[in-house]
Amino acid sequence: MATLSDIGVSALINILSAIAFLLAFALLRIQPINDRVYFPKWYIKGERKSPRRSGFVGKFVNLNLKTYLTFLNWMPQALMMSEDQLTEHAGFDSVVFLRIYTLGLKIFVPMTILAILILIPVNVSGGTLFFLRKELVTSNIDKLSISNVQPKSVKFFFHISMQYLFTFWTCFMLYMEYDKVATMRLNFLASQGRRVEQFSVLVRNVPQVSGRSVSDSVDYFFKKNHPSTYLCHQLVYNANKFARLVRKRYRIQNWLDYNQLKFERHPDKRPTTKKGFLGLWGERVDSIDFYNEQLQELDIKLTMERQKILKDPKSVMPVAFVSFNSRWGAAVCAQTQQSKNPILWLTSWAPEPHDVYWHNLAIPFVSLSIRKLVIGISVFALVFFYMVPIAIVQSLANLEGLEKVAPFLRPVMELKFIKSLIQGFLPGLALKVFLYFLPAILMVMSKIEGHVAFSSLERRTASKYYYFMLVNVFLGSIVAGTAFQQLHAFLHQSPSQIPRTIGISIPMKATFFITYIMIDGWAGIASEILRLKPLVIYQLKNMFLVKTERDRERAMGPGSVDFPETLPSLQLYFLLGLVYAVVTPILLPFILVFFLFAYLVYRHQVINVYNQRYESVGAFWPHVHSRIIASLVISQLLLMGLLSTKEAVKSTPLLIILPILTWAFHKYCKSRFEPAFSKYPLEEAMDKDTQDHAAEPNLNLKSYLANAYLHPIFQSFEEVELEEVVRVDAVRVDKHQPQILSPSTRESSPSPPPHYAYSHDDMQSYSYYGEQYVESLDVESSHHNYHYYGYNY
Repeated sequence: MATLSDIGVSALINILSAIAFLLAFALLRIQPINDRVYFPKWYIKGERKSPRRSGFVGKFVNLNLKTYLTFLNWMPQALMMSEDQLTEHAGFDSVVFLRIYTLGLKIFVPMTILAILILIPVNVSGGTLFFLRKELVTSNIDKLSISNVQPKSVKFFFHISMQYLFTFWTCFMLYMEYDKVATMRLNFLASQGRRVEQFSVLVRNVPQVSGRSVSDSVDYFFKKNHPSTYLCHQLVYNANKFARLVRKRYRIQNWLDYNQLKFERHPDKRPTTKKGFLGLWGERVDSIDFYNEQLQELDIKLTMERQKILKDPKSVMPVAFVSFNSRWGAAVCAQTQQSKNPILWLTSWAPEPHDVYWHNLAIPFVSLSIRKLVIGISVFALVFFYMVPIAIVQSLANLEGLEKVAPFLRPVMELKFIKSLIQGFLPGLALKVFLYFLPAILMVMSKIEGHVAFSSLERRTASKYYYFMLVNVFLGSIVAGTAFQQLHAFLHQSPSQIPRTIGISIPMKATFFITYIMIDGWAGIASEILRLKPLVIYQLKNMFLVKTERDRERAMGPGSVDFPETLPSLQLYFLLGLVYAVVTPILLPFILVFFLFAYLVYRHQVINVYNQRYESVGAFWPHVHSRIIASLVISQLLLMGLLSTKEAVKSTPLLIILPILTWAFHKYCKSRFEPAFSKYPLEEAMDKDTQDHAAEPNLNLKSYLANAYLHPIFQSFEEVELEEVVRVDAVRVDKHQPQILSPSTRESSPSPPPHYAYSHDDMQSYSYYGEQYVESLDVESSHHNYHYYGYNY
């Protein structure tokens, strides 16, 4: 078991590591060669350019000595941007994410002060562990916990009173924060401009009707049931094979661009390459001609595959994005049941275009339930599989317990520094290592489940990871740690004494969690701002792979807030703080340092580094709230169990009402605030529609929505030579009418290739240019240039 000296060694190692990471970051960030690694957000927004330095050395090293005197100015700069400015700069999700850290500070600062002033003196005056030191493995730090209070003591009323006070304070802060975030969300939605997802609905499980295509079925159904609001729809194709060819074409195009730039710099010598694997062997040929030929062959394959998809009815999935002429019409459709059969015509709000995970839209709806069942069983098995490494970690944390059973370990234990290092530092580090690959595994499982939006994938992965952290890291560490810690007692005492031993030992596991907090929450957060892995990857890419300016932009890899890993870790810290606030209050200062330090670091990263892939408008907040409530209930139940082992039977019933009150509070918050995160009020939708109509009475919504959810098979290419032909009548919009490009259209192609466009005005007035377009490519594909826009499949 870790002692005060072991905790001191761990604190020293982690504090020195954190300081080293921060100093390294402060120095590396001001070097010109690293500018794109530490400020990619500003490059993406077009508000920063590569620093220009004179001389060869100046391109890599900052020679301005004055900047080294202010290398710590990133800290105040991270706090200068207001919340409104941060919302505009980084998005609403980033602001709500940062508010979780401020919520932790608001909850735990008063709790820490009260617990240190009241509970620690009460615990220290108990003296129970002094009489049990021969039976149980204890340390000086355990005298600060509830384990040191004598059984049947009236002092337990201090702990019960503090539990009531902490519960009411936490619920109050949760209510205020939920109200604030819900209000901010509604204001953000009201202040937003026109967005395609506000008018669009995702329809799944479209029934097959004999003699009628999927498109005709969708058009007929919505013309019949939403006659005044239905505008148009876009189909979804199973184009996964096509996507693989597109990615291959992108790689070849990149090599062609590189060789063309190389030839422009040295026109006296044309670049060459070998035709074998990776250019290592084979016949040496002209690089530009070689890659041009490969591109032409791939263009033919892509055209044939595209033509095959368009002609094959089986490639059309029973899924469609349906657009309406008003937000009100979309809200009515998305939030109501469409058919007498509740498993047909399933509607939900469409994700924003960049949030769509196209690959999973091709999954048949009937297989989703089977997939979820299989993944549920797999997650259950994975949780219990990880019990083995958790037990190994706990064996490191409790060497005294093993020493009593295995005396041959005693020579190792006599080396004080090694003992402190093993017990105070290695357990937390080992646990961190075991958890490193878990989020990626859980993300793969979530993708197999069939979720159709990146935001949904990340929330589901975060949910799995949270349950894993709860069962393995928290409960598993306590159970396994108690077993190892008191192994000698379990083997030599009567079974009736085992509950008493567990009741005394659970608070003692605070020492392990303190070491974990310092590893993960102190040194781990400092390593986050250093960005060592992205830095190394960027420099390696810059040296060996970057061939064009486009490559350099892709090599930056700004990333985004890692919600699947960060949110569960945050919720674990809330759990530890709420559970141990009454049981072992000495843990709370370590929690406070984490929340304060992490808030500063992530605020800097959100401003300068992260580039969010999507905007869910704080859709994850209800999950955060629910899990903090769950942490409260767990803390109350654990305290009840602890008091029962301390023979405080008469005082235990006083705590029974707390979980009931907490659950009632949760239900109230759920009914009061959660609809703001799952439903769009019709009143708000109508107000926005009225404002739009008054501001732009002649707005042509059809041209705005026609290509909003155009399948990537149509957005993969831009044909340069036939640009004008492609543009004509793609969606049968009068060229004299004002046209507004949707966000997805602006970022993909100013003139997307032809596609199906169905109009509510006339079901027979759709245009099909795809086949004619593809046939023309079969003849002249070698004369056309195509560009891939990097959509996610």
